[in-house]
Amino acid sequence: MIVIPLKIDNKGPFNFIMDTGVGIMIITDPTLIDSINIPCKRSLKLHGFGEGDDCEAYVTSILQIDIPGLTSYNVAAAILKTEHFGLSNYLGIPIHGLLGYEFFNNLAVKVNFGDSTLTVYRPKDERLFRTGEKIPIIIENNKPYLQANVYLPDGSIKKSKLVIDLGAGHPLSLEKMIRNNELPKKSIPSNLGIGFNGPINGYISRINEVDLGKYHIKNLISSFPITDSLTNILNIKRDGSLGLGLLKRFIVVFDYTNKFIYLKPGSDFNEPFEHDMSGLEYYAEGDGYKHVIISRVEPGSAGDQIGLEKDDEILSINFKPTSAMSLEDIDNIFKSKNNRNLLLEIYHDKKHDDVIITLKRRI
Repeated sequence: MIVIPLKIDNKGPFNFIMDTGVGIMIITDPTLIDSINIPCKRSLKLHGFGEGDDCEAYVTSILQIDIPGLTSYNVAAAILKTEHFGLSNYLGIPIHGLLGYEFFNNLAVKVNFGDSTLTVYRPKDERLFRTGEKIPIIIENNKPYLQANVYLPDGSIKKSKLVIDLGAGHPLSLEKMIRNNELPKKSIPSNLGIGFNGPINGYISRINEVDLGKYHIKNLISSFPITDSLTNILNIKRDGSLGLGLLKRFIVVFDYTNKFIYLKPGSDFNEPFEHDMSGLEYYAEGDGYKHVIISRVEPGSAGDQIGLEKDDEILSINFKPTSAMSLEDIDNIFKSKNNRNLLLEIYHDKKHDDVIITLKRRI
């Protein structure tokens, strides 16, 4: 995820995920109501993916938002009544909210994943990023969409309307495919993440290609969510979403004002797409988020075959303490190489165990 430190009414900094998939700014940490003394107005319900109920929130009074070099005035936000995302645990750092449309609507924002920098332009300075592939977008409900050709394993080509979602970790997600009996034959069940309405379950598979302008991205991993709750509730005609797993391979410029994005290949543009090969899902908890706890083990996976269980703690990988690693570091290890052997130190049932896991490519 892209995390931006910002101040609210001159207090902070607070960590916000930059998320083009949300419209209104969302504060996910309810304790900010008291710590910043945010006056709240009416209540509302937020709709989204997931298998739970709608998410209840307050609308705040007008806020001042400060990001290094930028100040935004008259910004209203939705602040959740209950923190149920657990974003801090899944990223391993404190997360206080999501920053979406307000950050993009009258600026041009360049995201360079290679050196972890954002550069903000006035939209009239279009000449500064004219070298990238220029792709038209449309803005609906304060979210950006583009058209792309998706080549499915059965040989069909699907012209797809995709929301550009920097807050989603997947490369690509295709909706309604399960309902329409179009799920690729070779797929695996998976927990696809957490939405506003709770966990998102579905499947993961590969598709042949997706075309973004002149770029042809081949053999990429795609998610296939079971739920279509968002499209049903808001009556949004869309086919899926492009996520960070694909967009981070580019240098991307978002120009909402002129309704374009610009794409330029980054340093890892040609790297193969890989998925987790351990079958483990995990999160971080405790002081400094230094404890890595297994939340789920996929039946039949490499982790399941060596007896790892929910609530086991991963203490080290190849003798390196997980407390000295980020969750992204661990993710990269677990999808690094088929048949790779890793030595894990596990805390299980009040004792330490050393086990060897052999990674297996599952998709």
